[in-house]
Amino acid sequence: MLRAASGSTSVGHPGPRRDPHCPSVVPVPSPGTTSATLLLNATYEPLCVVSSRRAIVLVLAQKAEPVDSAADVVHAERVSLPVPVVVRLTRYVRVPYPASVPLSRRAVFTRDGQTCVYCGGSATSIDHVVPRSRGGTHTWDNVVAACRRCNHTKADRSLAEMGWALPHPPRTPSGAAWRLLGTRTVDPRWRDWLGVPESVSA
Repeated sequence: MLRAASGSTSVGHPGPRRDPHCPSVVPVPSPGTTSATLLLNATYEPLCVVSSRRAIVLVLAQKAEPVDSAADVVHAERVSLPVPVVVRLTRYVRVPYPASVPLSRRAVFTRDGQTCVYCGGSATSIDHVVPRSRGGTHTWDNVVAACRRCNHTKADRSLAEMGWALPHPPRTPSGAAWRLLGTRTVDPRWRDWLGVPESVSA
């Protein structure tokens, strides 16, 4: 749950009090519409992903404004609203974030553009540049995306032994967008705000 700084807007659970700006019946997206919405801070920095229903509540309470919406429209008593895909808070929220980005297979593929760093083919696995059998660590600066063929060919040998070279050293990714990429499928309509390459599967 996000915790707001003093004088800022909270985007946590609304609690038992009903917001006077919200209708008594909140429109709910149908099962066929988008089920998740990207929440941006007032500065347009990505914060997190919330349910479409939660995003609608924030918009109706005037705590957020739609930035991008789906073609689907939800209806309720006296309320019709396009289903928001991206919303922006109207007031800035200060949120403490983890110091590092979690290492995951999906995040490694995203960082390396879904391609094998050795041959440029389609990545299907991850590889430890310095093999773990030789003391290599399972860290961002030693894990890369690789195709099955290169991974099998390299096995537990070093790059020097293979005569291979990396196009650039693997690094820990940084930026607000990376907090969302390791555990969630990225909606193509979020890419402009996350800075996600087109190669990332939606």
